[in-house]
Amino acid sequence: MCRISGIINPSLPIASLKLMVGEMCRILKHGGPDDEGIYADEEQHLVLGHRRLSLIDLSNCGHQPMSYAEGRYEITFNGEIYNYKELKSELQRAGACFKTNSDTEVILAAFAIWGTASFNRLNGMFAFALWDKENKKLYLVRDSSGIKPLYYAATEKGLAFASEIRGFKPIPYLQEENDLWPVYLMAYGFLPEPVTTLKQAKPVPKGSYICYDVKTDSCKTSFYKTYQYSEEFSNREEIIEKIKDTLSNAVKRNLVADAPLGVFLSGGIDSGIIALLAKSSGTDLNTLSIYFENEQFSEKKYQDILLDKMGLQHNQFLLSEAEFHKNLPDVFDSMDQPGSDGINTWFISKYARQNGLKAVLSGIGADELYGGYPSFKRIHKVLLLEKIPNRLLNAGKYTSLRKLRRAGYLSLGGTVGKYLFLRGQFIPNEIASHLNMEEAQVWNILQDVEYPDINTLTPENQASWMETNIYMQNQLLRDADTMSMAHGVEIRVPILDSEFIDLTLKIKSAVRYSGDRNKQLLIDAFTDILPEPVWNRTKMGFSFPFKEWFSRNEFVRESVDEIYYESFIGGTIHWSQFLTLALVKNNAIAA
Repeated sequence: MCRISGIINPSLPIASLKLMVGEMCRILKHGGPDDEGIYADEEQHLVLGHRRLSLIDLSNCGHQPMSYAEGRYEITFNGEIYNYKELKSELQRAGACFKTNSDTEVILAAFAIWGTASFNRLNGMFAFALWDKENKKLYLVRDSSGIKPLYYAATEKGLAFASEIRGFKPIPYLQEENDLWPVYLMAYGFLPEPVTTLKQAKPVPKGSYICYDVKTDSCKTSFYKTYQYSEEFSNREEIIEKIKDTLSNAVKRNLVADAPLGVFLSGGIDSGIIALLAKSSGTDLNTLSIYFENEQFSEKKYQDILLDKMGLQHNQFLLSEAEFHKNLPDVFDSMDQPGSDGINTWFISKYARQNGLKAVLSGIGADELYGGYPSFKRIHKVLLLEKIPNRLLNAGKYTSLRKLRRAGYLSLGGTVGKYLFLRGQFIPNEIASHLNMEEAQVWNILQDVEYPDINTLTPENQASWMETNIYMQNQLLRDADTMSMAHGVEIRVPILDSEFIDLTLKIKSAVRYSGDRNKQLLIDAFTDILPEPVWNRTKMGFSFPFKEWFSRNEFVRESVDEIYYESFIGGTIHWSQFLTLALVKNNAIAA
């Protein structure tokens, strides 16, 4: 796990580009504290930068940027390729030679032999830039689930890329702010791709590669992998066996490392399954958990039940309110893009690093793929409500009920309307009032983000698509990466293994989402190892006593107008809305 950056700019001297990329690396050092490397192609005015977090092949042989085929190919790579040993054996049979034991060199050899078809052969989480010196083409590639971030800016001056938006700070011509980002943040609680805080920077789409051709000064996006929902598998007993085998293999793949690993153990179903499967593999692991004195939020009882079963080395951390207040300014500073989540991940990652861990497994993805959110039951009502005339839907903004106020979002139509009705934070007239703009302008801005038409999917699969491609993509995965890498810790997500996703999306909706409990199919697949008290209880999110703590936090209170603070204390706005307002003001000041 690392941080990467680079620039191609024929109008600037190579010495200036080296200085810029060097500064980009310095800014991104937190995500790669172990090593730094710079590569320069002086003829093409290209510089690649790398900050390394050593997890596979800890020797100097894993240094990046890494070259291959006598310097024809050069790569700066962030991520892990879990099937690199299998690919390496296949490539050796095809004539490839290797000098290292790293997964990085496997990517280079695969590209040398298979070209862009190699990208779909990679099972892992990754974002990399690969330079083909002979053909004068730079490829920016991102994994199929968008687990690892990669942003780029293609302008008349050339191309620049970085693992984080803050990485573009040393490039003077890319500093124009996107002044529309507060609208999206207030509506979604995060910035939906392709929106960023910079006008010219945007993310490489997941499952795609961007080819920048220096000879023609052209930039083309191509998709090498897209997941498709289908209704193929219906035999429940066979499906359960497939789930057990496929997820077990995914966890084993995610345990590949030459450095200590851990598992985030919240006490819930998802992290419990991952921890138990990791334990059964025989790997020496640590588990990490946060608990609170307030039993309403603490899951320590369920963590202890799992620990008794596993017998793993465990670290439980009591997070106090005082520590929360002390560290919150640093949490805000760690955010690359503003979002109303990730605080919990920041703290657990901090504890992981303090205990010598560089990589930790997480259960992200189960709720989105197996129906763990209320949206899976609400989607049927959404499909009925969106048929109501727009004038009636928009009349809901005059009510005091939050759900009715959001009904106006359905007038946007399509996937955006559905999602914002289900999960939106503020409605357009509230956003307009706070940002001192016209409500019509807010509506126009929100229409600019487009998603595919998902009406051909079953209702539950529509909910799954939105939770996976909007909520998880833009909030959970982005915040997990940013907040963990702030401490130089990698979060691995075996549930998002490409083979496991492919299997899951082929299960008939009537089987995948049926049962008395949320994620019943997933529970049934692992009842032989998962203790009943863990699954036979009410779901708790990985949350903090945010309302109580935010109400007494001076840092946040000073970031929000008094009228909103009083609304928060009075219970008329949620803590996530309160945090969003603080982020809007803080980021506006920082900008």
